[in-house]
Amino acid sequence: MNNSRPKAKLSRALGIPLTRKCVKYFERRPFPPGVHGRGRRKASDYQVRLLEKQRLRHQYNISEVQMRAAYDAAHKAEGKTGETMVTLLERRLDATVFRAGFTRTIYQARQLVVHGHFTVDGKKVDRPGYKLKPGQVIEVKETSRQKPPFQIAATGTHIDGPTAPYLSTVLEELRTTVIRVPVRSEVPVLCDEQLVVEYYAR
Repeated sequence: MNNSRPKAKLSRALGIPLTRKCVKYFERRPFPPGVHGRGRRKASDYQVRLLEKQRLRHQYNISEVQMRAAYDAAHKAEGKTGETMVTLLERRLDATVFRAGFTRTIYQARQLVVHGHFTVDGKKVDRPGYKLKPGQVIEVKETSRQKPPFQIAATGTHIDGPTAPYLSTVLEELRTTVIRVPVRSEVPVLCDEQLVVEYYAR
């Protein structure tokens, strides 16, 4: 499921930096990789929508099956499908762990969740796609708190910009609470979600 392409190369293909480390590589070579990367061929409507879908998928580090499931769930829900889809993805446990500043990247968030380092309301949860609800409390497990990644996180090293307003995070205690469901304008993913909806609705 996790794309094995180097993150910098994948960032260039998608047109967005996927990690903070990728930003400098991306700024240096903002065109797609390969011999035709600098070419100016006009993309078809299908290619434009496909690229936008891939951008959203890779920002959450999820499989195509998980992406489709998020679209299907959003399509059945009330409100705008695209906005609902993004907020559903944002409510994943791995995304929340990342937004709270407990990990350096979404990739590290997934790995640490799978390895069982987090609890939700006091119970261990090792599913990255676990959907969080308002009021739920996410913490680093007591036995994991002395591990280097969490000691680093507790200092605020991973916070880059404003903190998520839909979370109440106490970094030094490695705890965050979901205050409410996020709204699309608060979610820092680079994506025109309407194009993703059009991709799946075709």
